[in-house]
Amino acid sequence: MNKDLFKNLKADAPAGLVVFLVAVPLCLGIALASGAPLFSGIIAGMVGGIIVTTFSGSSLGVSGPAAGLAVIVLAAIEDLGSFEIFLVAVVIAGVIQIVLGILRAGIIGYYFPTSVIKGMLSAIGIIIFLKQIPHAFGYDADPEGDLGFVQADGENTFSELINMLDFITPGAVIISFVSLAILILWEQKFMKKVKIFQIVQGPLVVVILGIVFGKIFAGGNFEITNDHMVSIPVSDDFSGFIGQFSLPDFSAITNPEVWIIGITMAIVASLETLLCVEATDKLDPQKRVTPTNKELRAQGIGNIVSGLIGGLPVTQVIVRSSANIQSGGQTRMSALIHGILIFLAALAIPNVMNMIPLASLAAILLVVGYKLAKPALFKDMYKKGLLQFVPFVVTVLAIVFTDLLVGIGIGMAVAVFNILVTNLKNPYILKTTHDIADKHYQIALSEQVTFLNKAQILKELNKVPDGAELYIDASKTVFIEHDVLEIIADFKENAKYRNIDIKISPLNHLDLNGFTQSLEQLVVGTDEVQQISTAKQLKVITSIDK
Repeated sequence: MNKDLFKNLKADAPAGLVVFLVAVPLCLGIALASGAPLFSGIIAGMVGGIIVTTFSGSSLGVSGPAAGLAVIVLAAIEDLGSFEIFLVAVVIAGVIQIVLGILRAGIIGYYFPTSVIKGMLSAIGIIIFLKQIPHAFGYDADPEGDLGFVQADGENTFSELINMLDFITPGAVIISFVSLAILILWEQKFMKKVKIFQIVQGPLVVVILGIVFGKIFAGGNFEITNDHMVSIPVSDDFSGFIGQFSLPDFSAITNPEVWIIGITMAIVASLETLLCVEATDKLDPQKRVTPTNKELRAQGIGNIVSGLIGGLPVTQVIVRSSANIQSGGQTRMSALIHGILIFLAALAIPNVMNMIPLASLAAILLVVGYKLAKPALFKDMYKKGLLQFVPFVVTVLAIVFTDLLVGIGIGMAVAVFNILVTNLKNPYILKTTHDIADKHYQIALSEQVTFLNKAQILKELNKVPDGAELYIDASKTVFIEHDVLEIIADFKENAKYRNIDIKISPLNHLDLNGFTQSLEQLVVGTDEVQQISTAKQLKVITSIDK
């Protein structure tokens, strides 16, 4: 781990604590929905937080057991007849992910258009919000972490809201409403100015008050039973704790079905990770870019370790990653802290953790969900035009009414159809020139630039070293899609931290789709364009024609 990670400990430690509180019930809920031992979810949480974070290049991504794999895991354990045999498939999946990383398959992540990624974030926010309402009212029939439309308890996302009305728990309602009030209060500007409230996070206060209320309500009309609490498996001593870990049964390594399941999990887990990486990078205030191939290798290492010690498969997950960002996390240290806390809580204080009402955690996740799906985002996407808004809305609806991967597939199909129709009009040429000695770089865009060009443009931008001067020539461009403009705007934000000076050719002939304000200070005039071109005498090093 880099020593610089400790420089942001004041921000990363509270964020890691919040992610830990969110992660524990999700780990348990996903294990329950997967038909696996509850402790296997905790193991995956530890591995995702400690092992994956150690090898990852993601600044704010958090890894752990994924809801998207729950159906696959449930069917796999039933088909293989043994959890220990299933663990062999998890190890195989990890090995395949490392191979995918070595083969640079991570580039696939750059081909997801921004409209689909933002649709995914909004959809996840809506799902989190809807799924937590029953928990806030004390109806916990569906396990935490179930993000599918059709639920494990036989209901669906909307029928559950009606069904919960027959099972309202008054004590849980009081706790959730008080918790929400505290969390909203903590978000107010006047609260953030007080130093003590900057140090003590609202979610921590909510959890502590939840435990206190639980004790006060005990034995009365508002009593909250253990069914409505966090439920970490409790061991009597350290040997009992170690006994909860499982070893894979490698005698099944020659079973073809084990390999098929391993390959399936590797593909699905890699896709979920790449989607989450793209989404997390979009949410990152510093607009840092995660090396996707390195992330695949890190996830592979994590799955090998998780499979070897009895854990569920892991991926980078958006719920915990977004909670990390919203809580002020700055570096990988917050994710590492969350993993260490899961380990310590399971080892030393499971009884304390089991006093936390799920209603308290529901309040925290309701706020997380709302922030991911703010109405302002829908308005912003609408202003960007139908080419952005239609795939965005289709992705949101498809994910809410199916699941993550199916919804993304539908959204991608709509986005690709729109862009392919547009792309038929004009070819594009991407040229990159630079003078290595003087650190002057130039990227020349051609007539049509769409999200299909994202990977190559991002690759060229990543070649620009710290302290360089970059000139982006869009003078011949008649169309730049929103995704490419966003890459440039994000690179501009990241450039502040890398001392890179950026200039862009006149863009007044283009529809900037809402990017005028974020890019206008980078635009140079026609005379300066001529000066740049004459002074640098740049040499073409890359030309890609389509």
